[in-house]
Amino acid sequence: MQSSSPTLISPLILSLIKPVVKHETGSDLPYRMTVHPHGDGILCSFQQSCRLFEWKDSEGNEVHKLGVKASEKVLTQLEDVGQQLALTFDSEGSILAVGGEDGSLRVFKWPSMEKILDEAQPLSSVKNLDFSCDGKFLVSLGSALCRVWDVTSSKVVTSLAKGNDEVFAFCRFSPINDKNTHLYIAAVTDHGGSILTYNTTTWNRIRTSRVVRDAISAFNVSSDGKFLAVGIVGGDLFIINAANMKVQMMVKKAHLGLVRALTFSPDSRAVVSASLDSSARVTLIKDKNRSGGMSWIIIILMVLLAIAVYFMKENGIAIKDLTILW
Repeated sequence: MQSSSPTLISPLILSLIKPVVKHETGSDLPYRMTVHPHGDGILCSFQQSCRLFEWKDSEGNEVHKLGVKASEKVLTQLEDVGQQLALTFDSEGSILAVGGEDGSLRVFKWPSMEKILDEAQPLSSVKNLDFSCDGKFLVSLGSALCRVWDVTSSKVVTSLAKGNDEVFAFCRFSPINDKNTHLYIAAVTDHGGSILTYNTTTWNRIRTSRVVRDAISAFNVSSDGKFLAVGIVGGDLFIINAANMKVQMMVKKAHLGLVRALTFSPDSRAVVSASLDSSARVTLIKDKNRSGGMSWIIIILMVLLAIAVYFMKENGIAIKDLTILW
């Protein structure tokens, strides 16, 4: 992945061209990764096991450079477990969930690695995982099943049903206010990509919104719940307004290949996208308030124009003199 030393491409887009961190793993290629929210390092899944990498500071001539190193801590609970397709921490970094290609779902306390849940579903690979904002629920999305778990009791709360032409691709919890949360499922259908919205009290589907015409290849939600980011197989990037499910911003051909990963900045003002074309970029989200301000300026000008026309009619001034008055 490429990173820092940004080059300005447009007022809204920064392209990252130099790697900040590089760590060789030889022929054992990392397949998935997740970053601990409070600095405990990076957890990577390889072909058969998961390994932890820690942050380190390497001092240069003038600046301190960020780096990573293999941790001395061996995660014996995640050795020889096969390919893991999904890794995630809860927001506090105290719980780790891991989902496997073989359908296994494992949940541990972090950093003790005390087992909370070990569930096997051999007919459904676990492709995506996400914790609710309060850490109470975990959603696991597989090739055949989408389940919501109560983390404390390790019990299934509900299983979410698909429509006839729906293929669930990604799952994300998102806050809608201080007390309530939505669960979003990004689905691929015969007619393009849709976002399914679920109530997290009743677990009923409350909205189905078709947002793109192509298959969704990446999906994420901003930390404030205001925006959804959607990447498609053609390389386009979409920012969706969560309030009305309308496209607020689109970057055509953001990448040459399909968009593979998306994440928002902590302040929800930018989104980072990565692609199979070995590129990464930062897209700044348009300031809706600023565009709204421009709309008010246009409205005010139109009102002033109408007043000017009315004034001219009342005083017998010809329309051709309008430019002089204006």
